Amino acid sequence: MPVKSVAAVHRLRLVSGPEGLSFLLLLVCSVLKRTTSFNAVPVMGTVHGVLFILYLVFLVQAYQARRWEPKRGLLLFVLSVLPTGGFFAERMLAKEERGELDGAAPAVA
Repeated sequence: MPVKSVAAVHRLRLVSGPEGLSFLLLLVCSVLKRTTSFNAVPVMGTVHGVLFILYLVFLVQAYQARRWEPKRGLLLFVLSVLPTGGFFAERMLAKEERGELDGAAPAVA
């Protein structure tokens, strides 16, 4: 697996967990905004927005570098818009890095 390909998948994996967590925190902040006087939605919205954009940029880079099938790219995109999907994406990408997914070669040779 070329180094560029490994780096692209690694970056995507590193941002997928925080993106998923920021989405959950944004949902919690949204509920708190409506039920209490606490309003962290502007801050969490910005944090989540930046992480989501990074996720999409890294997803496109990994998709191109790894030459994934469109189905795989679509699955990773759908996971990014589900509240806990980022955690599932992170686990799937970690397996790919270790070479345990789809018969991929290990990232470290």
